[in-house]
Amino acid sequence: AGVSPRRRVHRRTGTSTACRASSPAVRLMVAEDSFDLEDSSLDAVEFFSPSKVNLFLRVVGKREDGYHDLASLFHIISLGDTLRVAPAAGFGKQADTLTCNWDDVPTDGSNLVLKAAELFREKTGSDVHYDVHLEKTVPHGAGLGGGSGNAATMLWAANELCGRPATEEQLLEWSGEIGSDISVFFSTGAAYCTGRGEVVRSVPPPMPLDIPMWLVKPPVGLSTPQIFKGLGLQPGELLDGPDPEGLLAAVADRGLEPDVCVNDLEAPAFAALPELAALKERMKAEGDFQCVFMSGSGSTMVGFGGMGVSPEFESEEGMFKSRARLVVRKPGEWYEPVDV
Repeated sequence: AGVSPRRRVHRRTGTSTACRASSPAVRLMVAEDSFDLEDSSLDAVEFFSPSKVNLFLRVVGKREDGYHDLASLFHIISLGDTLRVAPAAGFGKQADTLTCNWDDVPTDGSNLVLKAAELFREKTGSDVHYDVHLEKTVPHGAGLGGGSGNAATMLWAANELCGRPATEEQLLEWSGEIGSDISVFFSTGAAYCTGRGEVVRSVPPPMPLDIPMWLVKPPVGLSTPQIFKGLGLQPGELLDGPDPEGLLAAVADRGLEPDVCVNDLEAPAFAALPELAALKERMKAEGDFQCVFMSGSGSTMVGFGGMGVSPEFESEEGMFKSRARLVVRKPGEWYEPVDV
């Protein structure tokens, strides 16, 4: 299901005197439905917060510092959340506030949204705090980078509302300090990422943006550290597999085919959650897809291209299912929601 392509300002009484939206990508529209941030005179601006898939993911090896070196082709997708952000209510307020429509999402300092707000202040010297409401759609424990997308969107939002004191390149560089996947959202949509995922190289979209995909996630999520641990690599040890630069060239040449949709994390994920392996085989057998693969560390399976799943599968309860498509952005603008 698509997300409404409207971006809104939720009006509060009075007029803002600081930290205004400066980008043409933030289009201000008065909404009748008020965003309840009490005791403030400023406006809440709505930002789309997309997710991502890994079209291939190679784990090159384990580093001496305990992290794993990756080489992955990421693409931003249309499934996303919404952040409503305003400079905090009250003169001289020295705390961020975060609310969320999902009760199981932490709203304290452990949330990447608030970590991003604090990082922005540290890097720019800004003293502005924020009232934020996060409207979640992207499931967690899914391998879709929903939390990372939220953090990237918060960095972008803070920069917009404070007049763009930072460049996009700086936002990308800073984001790697609070998470490995956040940086990819500062690409233009398609990116070849290495290191922990924070070394980002934007690449042209490897296939048409309107190719359909299905995202299917069982009710159980997976822990990213647990899945990486399941590889059993020792510090300094490399993992055998196809050359990632060769995979990148193959995708650019042939598009997405089963032999290039490599994900080295599938094996430990399937060992931890055998029903995930069964789901992949079922999607291959019952669906009409160009290829089926796991995104990130799971537990979302991606059915890419083709006609999708049967009506019976689509209506089956107990799993998260969503249509999606690839999305891109223009430099200087943020991602826009699209209908799929």
